[in-house]
Amino acid sequence: MEHRLVSAVEDALGWQGSDGLGKGFARGNMGDRALASRILSPNRLLDIAMRRSLSRPQFRCFQNGVEVHPAVYCTDSVSPRGQSISMADMRSLGRLLREGATLILDQVNVFDPTMEVACRALQWWSHERVQVNAYLTTNDAAGFPLHWDDHDVVIVQLAGEKNWEVRAATRRVPMYRDADPNDTPSDEIIWSGTVRVGDVMHIPRGHWHQATRSGSGPGQSLHVTFGITKRTGASWLAWLADWCREREIFRHDLDRRHGIGEPLIEAAARLIGERTPADFLTAYERETTLPRHVPFLDAFGTLDAVVCTTHFPPRIQENGETVAVEASGKKLTFAAKALPALRLLLSGSPVPLDLAAVVVGTEVAEAAEILVKEEMCAVLTPELSSGYTGLVTSAGF
Repeated sequence: MEHRLVSAVEDALGWQGSDGLGKGFARGNMGDRALASRILSPNRLLDIAMRRSLSRPQFRCFQNGVEVHPAVYCTDSVSPRGQSISMADMRSLGRLLREGATLILDQVNVFDPTMEVACRALQWWSHERVQVNAYLTTNDAAGFPLHWDDHDVVIVQLAGEKNWEVRAATRRVPMYRDADPNDTPSDEIIWSGTVRVGDVMHIPRGHWHQATRSGSGPGQSLHVTFGITKRTGASWLAWLADWCREREIFRHDLDRRHGIGEPLIEAAARLIGERTPADFLTAYERETTLPRHVPFLDAFGTLDAVVCTTHFPPRIQENGETVAVEASGKKLTFAAKALPALRLLLSGSPVPLDLAAVVVGTEVAEAAEILVKEEMCAVLTPELSSGYTGLVTSAGF
């Protein structure tokens, strides 16, 4: 999948591919203000907040460096039948933002198709899971104090300006669940300055950082943070622990008096040799859960356009007279003649089936129906299509 944001991030950071993730702090500008506003705008973020029932900790507001109680900016919307759901009180939220505040919405990709598609593109690019959080700050509002994240982040400034400070890590590659609390900030400042529209930063896991508009006067800032959680050696060992349950020796009690120490150690060594870190990375991509999507129902009309929505690029393997497709814990087998259609349908780009039939043949319609049924592809609804418009071109056209 070729996505304009992914290309812009690479250009801004001077990268070719995702190998730079986690390697060191990097920053640059993607040189396209129109792309920044296309990704997300302050008004679109507020519209998302207005139209959905959101709650803490996914939806938060900070003022003067302190979290505002949700009761201040949320209210219960009660239906005529007395049914109650929590909704943002937009008047109260507007008052806080006029005074100066920071509004945070985690996992914007769950609510917004443009953010969903951007995260999927970054996942195909990095081969790691990605989520995106949005931060809207107004006037002189302060941000979070110095902190570090337990995952790599790519930050894109979409509107306004904000002052940042990035410091070195005090513990190499710290983790959320770790042997050290890692609560003492480093004194080594790597970079500090003002981030403006189109600026991109990569902050590796463990690097201390903070962002604020304190002292900046009237104005606003909107940035999104793409959190990219890479697999670690600890992740591999946890995966091995799951596999060990298949073998009887690992299910036995540990006997303090007689024990099974040596055989157990030998079995563990065999397991490590049989299931390598490379095997783990491959399995992680193939076994991940299916994504959310709108189901295809015949009652709604014919299938006329689809797009591949797997978390990672499907694996397509030619086997003589057949073609195997693996993704999301499933393996499908097609006749070899379906290969051109499969490559198009699983490209990650939108595929109008009438145009695709002209390019790769009429087999594309049947293949599309199978892939939609097996949930590797999804119906390209107008809402989902809006997430691709101007950012990802239609496949093969």
